Amino acid sequence: MSTLSMLRDAVVAAFAAHGNKSPYFTAIDGLALLRSFSERHPNHLIHRPALCIVVQGAKWTTFGERRLHYRTSQAMVVSVEMPGASQVVHGAPDAPYLSAVIELDQAILREVYESMEAPPTPASDEHAAFVMELNEAILGCAARAVSLLGEPQAIPLLYPGVKRELCYRLLAGPHGAVFARMVVGAERNRRLVEAIHALRGNFDKQVRVDDLAALAGLSPTAFHRQFKAMTAMTPVQFQKQIRLMEARRLMLSREMSAEAVAFEVGYASPSQFSREYARLFGAPPRRDIGKLLSA
Repeated sequence: MSTLSMLRDAVVAAFAAHGNKSPYFTAIDGLALLRSFSERHPNHLIHRPALCIVVQGAKWTTFGERRLHYRTSQAMVVSVEMPGASQVVHGAPDAPYLSAVIELDQAILREVYESMEAPPTPASDEHAAFVMELNEAILGCAARAVSLLGEPQAIPLLYPGVKRELCYRLLAGPHGAVFARMVVGAERNRRLVEAIHALRGNFDKQVRVDDLAALAGLSPTAFHRQFKAMTAMTPVQFQKQIRLMEARRLMLSREMSAEAVAFEVGYASPSQFSREYARLFGAPPRRDIGKLLSA
């Protein structure tokens, strides 16, 4: 049996044992499983640094102006927390879309990198997300991780070793230079990522691009250019998407009104909030939330 088949069987078994609900946030911290029996409308969410493995089917994810397509035996890698929209494009009742999402542990990546006898040289490519082919070693790590869900008592003992091996396989594989950049990177990239984190953490506040540029050690023009090269969005677009996704979450979880949530996420004008919300999600806040709640 191939490692891909082993991974697929483990994902199917995990869903069967835990109520078949998707997404399934498992007992393993940082491991989630996804399943869809049909093509889906775009799902807007804030992506954390992770390895998004397609076990069966196909999907696309858009970050700003970049669209990444990935399918069975491929994975999308995200290195910086940022907003995006994803859609399943191949999923059917007899062959559902299946995916395993494994969050990347930067501390373990760094520890493994520093322990390697000949660590890869960090790449200069600045894209914060890319698609990679998966080899047998990486698929094997994912299969063992998902299989541990059937042995809850073994998770704390065995999963740390699986996670460490996965980090090694990523660093030692064909894309090792990109993962090395995530660990060390150039000083410019490190400070740029710090600025992105600052914008993410202060999404509801008025943030000056000049201040973010100073944090990154760049001129405003260079910061704007390099921010867009990494995220495929301008700083304003990035902040706007974070605000709107957080607003949607608050309306769903706290039943807040559109006007109240507009001020909560940093808008000065509820009407502007409603216009931009409809532009991103395809419907005004009340109609969109009503549809989500009745689904």
